[in-house]
Amino acid sequence: MKILQLCHKPPFPQFDGGTIAMNNISQGLLHLGHEIKVIAITTPKHPVIENDEYADYIKQTNFESVFIDTTVTIWGALKSIFLNKSYHIERFDHKNLHHKLVTTLKSEKFDIIQLETIYVAPYIKTIKQYSDAKIVIRLHNVEHQIWERLVENEANIFKKILLKKMASLLKKYELKIFKNVDAYMAISEIDNNFFKTLDLPIHGITIPFGIDIRQYQIDDDYFPSESLKLFHIGSMNWLPNLEGIEWFIDEVWTHVIELYPQLTFTIAGRSMPDSIKAQERDGIIIAGEVPDARKFMLSKDIMIVPLLSGSGIRVKIIEGMALGKTIIATSIAAEGLDVVDGKNILIANTPEEMVKAIGLCVNSPEICKFIGENARNYVTLHHHNENISNEIIQFYNSLCYIKS
Repeated sequence: MKILQLCHKPPFPQFDGGTIAMNNISQGLLHLGHEIKVIAITTPKHPVIENDEYADYIKQTNFESVFIDTTVTIWGALKSIFLNKSYHIERFDHKNLHHKLVTTLKSEKFDIIQLETIYVAPYIKTIKQYSDAKIVIRLHNVEHQIWERLVENEANIFKKILLKKMASLLKKYELKIFKNVDAYMAISEIDNNFFKTLDLPIHGITIPFGIDIRQYQIDDDYFPSESLKLFHIGSMNWLPNLEGIEWFIDEVWTHVIELYPQLTFTIAGRSMPDSIKAQERDGIIIAGEVPDARKFMLSKDIMIVPLLSGSGIRVKIIEGMALGKTIIATSIAAEGLDVVDGKNILIANTPEEMVKAIGLCVNSPEICKFIGENARNYVTLHHHNENISNEIIQFYNSLCYIKS
């Protein structure tokens, strides 16, 4: 089967959940013997970094990219609102990528064209004009829900009004694109259940995020000490991450460090703002962008994921679980994962619950060991990339059979 994967950012380097999710699908389908071509949008926020580490991927996927300046401006947002268009989407629509697709689709024939997120949906019309391939959109989140939750938590009245209108326009766009594609893949059952309520006239399936568990080696003799090393890793240019970390520092950590002064909390991730860097005190360590996320996570004990908004699946949670780490997360952070509080994760939604969960780990390290082992078993069972890739191909075969 020949598949064109159209990405809203390069699938490499794998520094956030989106890039890892896209890369893992490419790798999984290649491993099964299918032909994949990747075309990606590059932006100031997500440039292409070409070095020897990614040479095989670039060659195997015949990778090409088109630069689009997606820089956010207040005037751009206001203009889109005036025109009653979604600024989130408009920023990714550019004639150069339309031209690239026309050239590609004139010279190559594909069975499936896989759109990664709604941000590449503006290219559906061009794709349909030059290809009879089945178009499948892979939904990493219910995008408008992320922004609706951000609106709820926004204190600035001007920003609240602006974000509310932008979220409304995004929702309008997101819900209408289904009539222009042949099928969709939701990344979690919760997201898919939402899409099912829309009574869509197309095929849909839940395809969770997958990883190659063999790349996540752990120390079988690991046992957490009393001086636990807490950590968070995530790109701080994604607003829900920043919002959650600010809440955790302000509302939770001050109480934790009073009770357990031996603890540390290390924050890692790209685009670390000055407001977070300034918090480096009282056991808080700002690591910034780390060269090896897995190595960083292995050196710590407990992952904190304090999201107050968001949708989809938190890829870093799955990676942390694969490494046998205890995850303390809000319900929103764990949304979409079929996890059990107290068995393979600890759920905490309030400052008091967060402090209690951390205290449980400090006072009962054997519980950390138990939860971490169960977490890894969960990922092995539900998120093995080879199994997920096979599910995708079965789904694609059914779509192509319908076409014929």
